[in-house]
Amino acid sequence: MKRIAVWAFYGVGTLAILYIALSAYAAFTGRSLQPGDPIHIFRKPDAPNYSAATRIAASLARLATTPATS
Repeated sequence: MKRIAVWAFYGVGTLAILYIALSAYAAFTGRSLQPGDPIHIFRKPDAPNYSAATRIAASLARLATTPATS
């Protein structure tokens, strides 16, 4: 049982070192961000918009542009 705990400790330590090494690699080789640069996030243009605020704003805009019928 003690031997398993020691190997588990070594395994967790190895994972921690690998995580730190990968973080350092990503930090030093990644693209540098400049203030004012847009952040590019991929989104399909035809993907549905699930935001409730956008739906309310769109319906209000539709109501404002529809001619009044009297």
